[in-house]
Amino acid sequence: MLPWKRLLRPIAALLLAISATVVPAATAAHATTAAATSSGWNDYDCKPSAAHPRPVVLVHGTLGNSVDNWLGLAPYLKHRGYCVFSLDYGQLPGVPFFHALGPIERSAEQLSAYVDRVLAATGATKADLVGHSQGGMMPRYYLKFLGGAAKVNALVGIAPNNHGTTLAGLTNLLPFFPGAEDLLTAATPALAQQVVGSDFMTKLNEGGDTVPGVRYTVIATRYDEVVTPHRTQYLSGANVRNILIQDLCPLDLSEHALLGLTDRIAFHEVANALDPARATATTCASVFS
Repeated sequence: MLPWKRLLRPIAALLLAISATVVPAATAAHATTAAATSSGWNDYDCKPSAAHPRPVVLVHGTLGNSVDNWLGLAPYLKHRGYCVFSLDYGQLPGVPFFHALGPIERSAEQLSAYVDRVLAATGATKADLVGHSQGGMMPRYYLKFLGGAAKVNALVGIAPNNHGTTLAGLTNLLPFFPGAEDLLTAATPALAQQVVGSDFMTKLNEGGDTVPGVRYTVIATRYDEVVTPHRTQYLSGANVRNILIQDLCPLDLSEHALLGLTDRIAFHEVANALDPARATATTCASVFS
């Protein structure tokens, strides 16, 4: 085996580990689906209320899935009266539980079909999207290139990889290993597409970050170790609000994964973004709300 291939293995493993949303590897597929249903989300009989007229579709991050990524936020929103749904996307053959690894363009097509399904079931004309990591960025492809802007009112990205990541500089090592980028692209397309300067990122952001008619919110943490530098998560354009969680609560130490999994400050800002007319101030005390 060539020396660079031996070196590539730990680098690839580290890329996967850093990119991962923390999810329990031993979770069984039928058990996670049952957990979502019993917790009240992914209920296709749910009808949006006058107070919350749009269903909320949760879009998991890289190496996440439709349940484990949302064990905190989905019940939080359901308790507040929302019809909440979540999908799996970007599956690779033979890889259970850990998704969002396939080509992002195809993942956006899966999201498009899922939103249509949710709108048909609920009778709503538009949905709101909330995504973590890749799940906060991938919907922008749907909005921009697949007609999603006509069906979506708001996109809330929690630590979204909007302009590519250097993984704290780790991706700068790839050119030193001939063939490494090709191997990464072939094995896990979505990881390669999320590297700063990729063809996908160039296409996604060419001509502007946003599309008319959609409200955008970005919730970031200065301690993000996956999407780096963290300010690359921010969007530019009309109807955009970029939030640094430490500006709201300096004591909040959440990094990339915890921001989407358990952070109640972030959850409170998600609720504010979904219902800005009833928004309340977010402070460190919001963890108790």
